[in-house]
Amino acid sequence: MAKADLKTKRNKASVSGFLNAVENDKRRKDGKVVLKMMKEITGSNPKMWGPSIIGFGTYHYTYESGREGDAPKIGFSPRKSAITIYIMPGFPRFEELMNTLGKFKTGKACLYINKLEDIDQDVLKKLVKQSWDYMTKKYG
Repeated sequence: MAKADLKTKRNKASVSGFLNAVENDKRRKDGKVVLKMMKEITGSNPKMWGPSIIGFGTYHYTYESGREGDAPKIGFSPRKSAITIYIMPGFPRFEELMNTLGKFKTGKACLYINKLEDIDQDVLKKLVKQSWDYMTKKYG
């Protein structure tokens, strides 16, 4: 059986070019705020992962199935439907922060925010920092 090629790979595409091409003005502006926040928290330069994810840092994972790959330690994407923030450890460990964040939805490792005004940005900063610190401690 052939291995599926991962679509979300780090690449050399321009982060600023990607953000500047976001059609929705509000989503583009919010994306620039999240970019600045993540740069300050991580101390890392952002990289594009696939065509639409801005990621910081990298870690290598291996699933029980044997599938493995690399992913950003933390990242985001200003998608049409919401700003998606990738919190790789998931959300159970951040329950206290999530209770004070504001209006959002979640997936397994995705935090969906319609607009930054819907949430407490200081809580988001804490969430991003704790997630970054956790991933850095676990994966180096």
